[in-house]
Amino acid sequence: MMIELKSGERLDDLQRNGYRIIQNPGRFCFGMDAVLLSGFVRVKEGEQVLDLGTGTGIIPILLRGKTKGKSFTGLEIQAESADMARRSVELNDLTDSVSIVEGDIKEAASIFGAASFDVVTCNPPYMTDQHGLLNPELPKAIARHEILCSFEDVARETARVLKPGGRFYLVHRPFRLAEIIMTLGKYKLEPKRMRLVYPYVDREPNMVLLEACRGGRPRMTVEKPLIVYREPGVYMDEIYEIYGY
Repeated sequence: MMIELKSGERLDDLQRNGYRIIQNPGRFCFGMDAVLLSGFVRVKEGEQVLDLGTGTGIIPILLRGKTKGKSFTGLEIQAESADMARRSVELNDLTDSVSIVEGDIKEAASIFGAASFDVVTCNPPYMTDQHGLLNPELPKAIARHEILCSFEDVARETARVLKPGGRFYLVHRPFRLAEIIMTLGKYKLEPKRMRLVYPYVDREPNMVLLEACRGGRPRMTVEKPLIVYREPGVYMDEIYEIYGY
């Protein structure tokens, strides 16, 4: 299918099932964190998946290519990003299984109804207003800082839209890990799996991948570290596998 690109947009190859995605570098482009999250998520055959703050739809599109889930929905508050995501879904001929909804994470349960999904994913803004410099370009600021929603908003709405026993997957920064685990617990989202991501084997981790279960029993598995680079510009084998190279 041919899709007309708008001013400032580009078409990127996802290296997966021939999928491509529309992005605008002037707004916000997906990063490695979204790809690593898609590799960490487990979706069973027939399950329904919701991605909160989907941006240009990278996670639903990748999960559609990697798993046997039944349906994949992306919720995005920024109209231009939601429009790019919808056109990427059409471009890849995925309208039968992937849908994009424009709306606010804080209203997810009202939009979709309680206990509507088996799996929820999220690559949320990492920074509060006390962390780092705010990007002067609003779309990028919204993606990186908790301007339109907080992590507590994400956890609360996730708990509402997940079915009992449903799973929540997220990627975040390790410096907020204690706060994240406490907030998940507040909403009965029990952490079950955790994996720390290191840029190099001798560096501190700069990402954490988490799986939580709605109403799960206390017991968490800490998986082996995920190392990104063997040397500058050269990924470790596992990273190439996740990207699909």
